[in-house]
Amino acid sequence: MEIIELLMNFNLTKQDATIYLTLLSEGDLTGYEVAKFTGISRSNTYIALAGLVEKGAAHVIEGNAARYTPVPVDEFCDNKIRNLQEIRLSLIRNMPKQREENEGYITIKGNRNIINKITKMLIEAEKRVYISLSGQTLDIIKPQLNQAVSRGLKVVILTNPPFELNGATIYHVEKTQHQIRLIVDSANVLTGDIIDDDSATCLYSKKQNLIDLFKESLTNEIRLIELMK
Repeated sequence: MEIIELLMNFNLTKQDATIYLTLLSEGDLTGYEVAKFTGISRSNTYIALAGLVEKGAAHVIEGNAARYTPVPVDEFCDNKIRNLQEIRLSLIRNMPKQREENEGYITIKGNRNIINKITKMLIEAEKRVYISLSGQTLDIIKPQLNQAVSRGLKVVILTNPPFELNGATIYHVEKTQHQIRLIVDSANVLTGDIIDDDSATCLYSKKQNLIDLFKESLTNEIRLIELMK
């Protein structure tokens, strides 16, 4: 992902991000100078600079001609994350409670949304985690798996060699790169395909019949692996 696209995740428009990068690379500039460097019209440049100041990405240096200085990127990002954390806590405190949790079958679409769901399931796990997934994709969630192990959870992984994780029980077997089966605490299950685009689709459920089906499938696969050793 390009730097401009990354900055856009912090509430900057493409034009904002372009001007912010110009300030970072060229130093303090007037609006006229920014327009010359970027090729953006002066009217749009001044609008974007005012937006950068409002969003906390730049400050104004007063003088005969106002100059704009960028906020260091680490400070800018930290401020945004801290503000979002405060907003998150306020939302959690004030949101109406869901009357009952959905226990049906939920379709989760998009690679990022699926990774987020896996991460959430691992963070909330209390006793055990069983996961069947390719080593390549496991690397993405390895920090959360490490945390599960460090919390004393039983972690069982079926994956391609040579993936390893200290403290986990590993069964090496060739895995389809994008297929996932995840069971947490015998209470919820996630299954489907993780693909590097928005066509990725997984099914999440707390239905006991589906959980039992996948537990039996994984158990049988483990038995077969042990028999073939």
